[in-house]
Amino acid sequence: MTRKERYEAVIGWFEEHMPVAETELHYTTPFELLVAVILSAQCTDKRVNMITPRLFRQYPTAEIMARAEVDDIFELVRSVSYPRAKAGYLVAMAQRLVADYQGEVPEEREELMKLPGVGRKTANVIASVIYNRPTMAVDTHVFRVSNRIGLTTNSKTPLETELTLIKYIPEHLIPKAHHWLILHGRYVCTARKPQCATCGLAPYCRYFAALERKKLNSKE
Repeated sequence: MTRKERYEAVIGWFEEHMPVAETELHYTTPFELLVAVILSAQCTDKRVNMITPRLFRQYPTAEIMARAEVDDIFELVRSVSYPRAKAGYLVAMAQRLVADYQGEVPEEREELMKLPGVGRKTANVIASVIYNRPTMAVDTHVFRVSNRIGLTTNSKTPLETELTLIKYIPEHLIPKAHHWLILHGRYVCTARKPQCATCGLAPYCRYFAALERKKLNSKE
């Protein structure tokens, strides 16, 4: 199977079986999503969703959060990973939004990356989810699934994976494909025990093919 054929098969399967694919983070405004994504670094969406309702009630806008004390934010986010650092990022991010962007979340990845606590992955998420830009955020799930299936070939970094994926995935599908890969990695192609036996992508998966060859060789 060529790489082009693999991409076409995988995309076709997702379009049929996962026509709706969205972030599992809860939010109602671009600012809320930006806060949630910053908090989600090395933390589960489930955990973030547990703490953001109270956080958003108290600090619903950049203008209000910009006036907050870091210690007060820390008390609300202390159950996430690296809460002290993230609390500092949130206050500084809100202050930068107010100072440079009139409190509005910018659309361009390069502008988003100027905000404290916002790296390329977070910027790609915001540009994709909020503004439907063809940006591919590569987290651990996207990185793992892409390599396993064979959408990428031994990518060593998230950036390598990102550039390969946006090269082969049709531009209009890139925002949705980000969620396809994340959700597949979160619930099916898990890190320790991928559910290959029930995975609909198995016929197109390089990892599954290698497992089958190994089984055949062990029987010989």
